[in-house]
Amino acid sequence: MFRKLILALSLSLLGTSLCFADGVGTTGPGQFPERTGDALYQSICQSCHMPAGEGAVGAGHYPPLADNGDLISSMFLADIIMYGKRGMPPFGGVLDDEQIMELTNYIRSHFGNDYKDKITQEQIHFLRKPGYEYVDMD
Repeated sequence: MFRKLILALSLSLLGTSLCFADGVGTTGPGQFPERTGDALYQSICQSCHMPAGEGAVGAGHYPPLADNGDLISSMFLADIIMYGKRGMPPFGGVLDDEQIMELTNYIRSHFGNDYKDKITQEQIHFLRKPGYEYVDMD
């Protein structure tokens, strides 16, 4: 079981690496064709955070998204998706505002998370404005 998980994770990471090495993501937002939060999660996130959002520990630490109290702030999650954090790469250069909105709202309403407030495209746009910088208080 563990070997299958490691193999699946390795293949997913290889696919992501090849995607970026092939130049995808170097020209701006909208490089991923997926438009729904579910499809974006499956395409981008689940290879590290696992299909049920349980996270993983192995070659790195991939925090669980399931039942995650840190996701109470939609801006917090959208900022991490856009700019990355620690070992997570930034996806703001390859996802447009609508995709980040869809992905953020999907994660915050699935995997045992039940946050009712939704982030808007206008809030995502605010995160993209020049001069905005997230300050990590950890």
